Amino acid sequence: MNLSAADGLTVGFEEELQLVHAQSHSLQPDASTVLDSARDELRSHEAVHELRLSQIETVSPVCHSLDEVAAQLCRLRGEVVQAARAEGNRIVSAGTHPFSRWQDQPFTPKDRYQEIKEEYQQLAREQVIFGLHIHVGIEDRDVAVQVLNRFRPWLCVLLALSANSPFWNGRDTGYSSYRTELWSRWPLSGAPAYFESFSDYQNTCQALVDCGLLEDVTKIYWDARVSSNVPTVEIRICDACTRVEDVVMLTGLVRALAEVALTDHHEGRPAAAIPQEVLCAASWHAARYGLQDTLPDVAARKASPAHELVQKMLDHARPALERNDDWPQVSRLVDKTLTNGNGVQRQRE
Repeated sequence: MNLSAADGLTVGFEEELQLVHAQSHSLQPDASTVLDSARDELRSHEAVHELRLSQIETVSPVCHSLDEVAAQLCRLRGEVVQAARAEGNRIVSAGTHPFSRWQDQPFTPKDRYQEIKEEYQQLAREQVIFGLHIHVGIEDRDVAVQVLNRFRPWLCVLLALSANSPFWNGRDTGYSSYRTELWSRWPLSGAPAYFESFSDYQNTCQALVDCGLLEDVTKIYWDARVSSNVPTVEIRICDACTRVEDVVMLTGLVRALAEVALTDHHEGRPAAAIPQEVLCAASWHAARYGLQDTLPDVAARKASPAHELVQKMLDHARPALERNDDWPQVSRLVDKTLTNGNGVQRQRE
């Protein structure tokens, strides 16, 4: 569906969830059994395997409102939780597991994941992380690229809000999102470049394939990308969030930022061509400090207190949030996060 900003863009999400043992709370490689049980109530594409057998990914249908997002989150999580309990397990949502070792996590025995294991070797072996991906429906690929360009300054702010992975192998890493650091080692992760058009975007992707660097474009893992499978812009930078309300907040912000980007594009306001190096360093800073320090305002070329930059992003998104009647809910949730802390702060407490 290709809606104008005035109508409200469609949204969807993918959550990578942890499957843990009910008593030990360690990661449990029972995804196949749990998925078989969950599919009694869910469609086969709504709960699927991921790289590890201790992961389950839920995939939402297309949503038209934040109430619908919340309802789908509760439905999908609820069915997976029930299926896990039936097998003596539990479901957890966070960017990393606090103490389970990557060495103990078997890969999912599917061709794609076995190919990733063979190609990426140690990077794949240490890959035990969990993210939240948010999709915004935009059918026109050229327009989607222009929206993608305008997301780039806000990626580090979205990461700071969602940061929820301070622990790794039983230790506090000192990072707010250590998942980001584990993921950033992969080729073609991190911030996307600035693209003049969808043709420019395609040419870059095809060059990577032609040079033998990628088997296909689905293995381009930028923090934000034009999806190759569905007509969306996909924001991939967020940690998996524990609370439903945090996912709702982030989804509302992403949709509103996309709608403001559409308006700016149609009215001829250019996107800032911020160097990729600046954006990657900004993401590192957000992963390290979260909301506890400054955040880089990459468009203004200055450091700002994190709370001020979050408020600036909220103000930027406000016209679309108000148009969709989302402002009261999203602004309240952002204020609650700034006052009470994000996921990483709750984990440490």
